[in-house]
Amino acid sequence: MSDEQRCGLIAVVGAPNAGKSTLVNALVGQKVAIVSPKAQTTRARLMGIALEGSAQLLLVDTPGIFEPKRRLDRAMVSAAWGGTEGADLIAMMVDGRGGVSSKATGIIESLAARPEPKLLILNKVDIADKPRLLVTAEKLNALADFTETFFVSAATGDGISELKAALAARLPAGPWHYPDDQVADVTDRMLAAEVTREQLYLQLHAELPYDSAVETERYQERDDGSVEIHQQILVARDTQRAIVLGKGGARIKEIGARARAELKELLGVPVHLYLHVKVNPRWEEDRSLYRDIGLEWVE
Repeated sequence: MSDEQRCGLIAVVGAPNAGKSTLVNALVGQKVAIVSPKAQTTRARLMGIALEGSAQLLLVDTPGIFEPKRRLDRAMVSAAWGGTEGADLIAMMVDGRGGVSSKATGIIESLAARPEPKLLILNKVDIADKPRLLVTAEKLNALADFTETFFVSAATGDGISELKAALAARLPAGPWHYPDDQVADVTDRMLAAEVTREQLYLQLHAELPYDSAVETERYQERDDGSVEIHQQILVARDTQRAIVLGKGGARIKEIGARARAELKELLGVPVHLYLHVKVNPRWEEDRSLYRDIGLEWVE
């Protein structure tokens, strides 16, 4: 290993829908986290792995931090704060369009006493009011000792190269933890569930609430090199099952087709994806499901 190598953990935190997953994907240079206009899309900690010169950036995409109301919420918020443990840098991400929100200020105040270097990232600057951005940055900087402030658009790529270089420069010297061609620390089994869950959100929008989950029941490589995946979509009510299925099963076929196409591209092999929908009003009480989706059981 070269003495010049750097490697470190960067926790990306913020309120729901600040654009954390889009930022991690932009820094990695390809998709590793699912993205949806729906808030609270990210549930478990997901690590994207980016390279910048001699530095390897281990980016923890955490769930948005919000006021939890149910067990799943508590598990997600616990995962978000857990994602900051052992971090070399904390990147606080704020939706630049929203001004100084109570959600953002609450998180920043919780981070203020942390010893790790903290960077403030104002996102969505391409569609934000520019004069207001500067006022927002000034007010947020007054709440915590941010090392530096960045103005970016994770969606368009504006400011991403400058941010990536700054993150890399602040990492400690040390050997890389992963091979140079690895872009995420997530199993293919979990990735498959996340891709299908993204399609649920993208295609059903407001029709399907958060009480749904995707469980990969079987993930098997066939002799011909293709992959066979069986997944169960869990919903809480019969009416939700009908929404996911669609008229004559048209909606679930479309969800499956798009998820299959994306998985084929991500995995680099043909994919045989089989979906079925199960109604379980108490799926949030299933401990094994939490483990499968990368969350810890929280009482």
